[in-house]
Amino acid sequence: METKPKLSLMSKISYGLGAVGKDMVYMLSASYVLYYFQDVLGSRFDTAGRTAITVAMGVILLVARIFDAFNDPLMGVIVAKTKTRWGKFRPWLLIGTLTNAVVLYLMFACPPSIDQPGGVIAYAAIFYILWGVTYTMMDIPYWSMIPAFTEGGKERENLTTLARSCAGVGSAIVTILTMKAVPFFGRLFGAGESDVELVGFKWFALAVAIVFIVFTVLTCVFVKEKSTAEMKTVSVKQMFKALLRNDQAMAAVVAIVLINTAIYITSNLVIYFFKYDVGGVKWHDDYVLFNTFGGAVQILSMMLLYPLLRKLLKFSNTKIFYICLGMAIFGYVSLLGLAIFNLNNVFVLFVPGFFIFAANGLLSILTTIFLANSVDYGLLKNGTSDESVIFSMQTFVVKLASGVAAFAASICLAIANLQEGATEEAELAKDFAANVTIGQKMELRMTMTIIPIIGLIVAIFWFRKKFILTDEKVLEIAEQVKDRKQNIEE
Repeated sequence: METKPKLSLMSKISYGLGAVGKDMVYMLSASYVLYYFQDVLGSRFDTAGRTAITVAMGVILLVARIFDAFNDPLMGVIVAKTKTRWGKFRPWLLIGTLTNAVVLYLMFACPPSIDQPGGVIAYAAIFYILWGVTYTMMDIPYWSMIPAFTEGGKERENLTTLARSCAGVGSAIVTILTMKAVPFFGRLFGAGESDVELVGFKWFALAVAIVFIVFTVLTCVFVKEKSTAEMKTVSVKQMFKALLRNDQAMAAVVAIVLINTAIYITSNLVIYFFKYDVGGVKWHDDYVLFNTFGGAVQILSMMLLYPLLRKLLKFSNTKIFYICLGMAIFGYVSLLGLAIFNLNNVFVLFVPGFFIFAANGLLSILTTIFLANSVDYGLLKNGTSDESVIFSMQTFVVKLASGVAAFAASICLAIANLQEGATEEAELAKDFAANVTIGQKMELRMTMTIIPIIGLIVAIFWFRKKFILTDEKVLEIAEQVKDRKQNIEE
């Protein structure tokens, strides 16, 4: 049997850069689209108009994810059936990136001439749904490439770790830079003080879109599929049956939904927490500092803490998974306690932030590894290797989680009506928390901590009951798959 060449350093770097660009785009949308439409554009309207936009955004983000329930798996089938001289993955990766980059820019470039809440809502609905469709076109082939150009076991795990670490870098870059870059671009292009964020988001989105395109092109040029073997395709109906039969893929999928919903609720509301709860003239600087710390922790947890736990301490992936969930829950409990006692100094908030961000980084690696391992499990159990189908579910569930989280966040914001406290005096002083009541603050605090805690606890019980792909089981499956492939080739 011919031995397949190991992945080159350039292939690894290029694939990692693709993850950086991809998650820069995703994080900009996941963390700031609600803020852009609700707070930046909504500030031009009265209370009724802002409330309408806030509630509508929650519905839009949730409905878009329901639409993805049909769009994402269908895209998995389309990718599986694609056959070109450049392979089945790279053409869609490039097409999806180019179209998604354009839509991303337009989504954050709502024309100022749209001066009615209804117009803003319509604009948001059109471009956010388009953004989801085009992101799917790129994201599914990106992750589906892993089983196609890696061997099972260590090579796949190492590349998945690298890609997830790079994705964490992309997320961190946007998390750290956005609220520094937005006012910079706004002032650079001559916006008045009241329109700095409006103009800044447009040009920052364009910068992110350009980086996204460049990095994806590098991925397409330097990453090659190892095998040209045909991938068995299925109908949409057969695909859903295959997913239901692959109980380990479904176990991983449900865990991803629960974990990401918890994380995205916090990421959607943390900017409001600093603006309307922590407050102060320097809330903006505190927010950026907190995100810088969190981004660094998240990256280091993926690059250093995971290898430490995995290779030095020899912990299994499932054991690390439970450790991470415990860390995240402890972080949320600590955050709630600090907020209740008004211990809102940004450096004190680093304590819960450390546990939440570190757990987030590790969990992003682990859930992808679990999903990738379920591909070989499905091959043995069902006789088909539906990597595009399985990984289409990852795209869907991550976006579903962001939609559910955004809906919960929008309901919280509509009920709390935090902007009601942003009086003219508070606006001039840049202290938006000055007139926000303790009741409004508690609604915000409870939403961004209690709901995530419940979700993570459910994830622990679900995973313990359903998931069986231990490290030993994965190695056993990898050997069986290798033997099967060798028998087929002979």
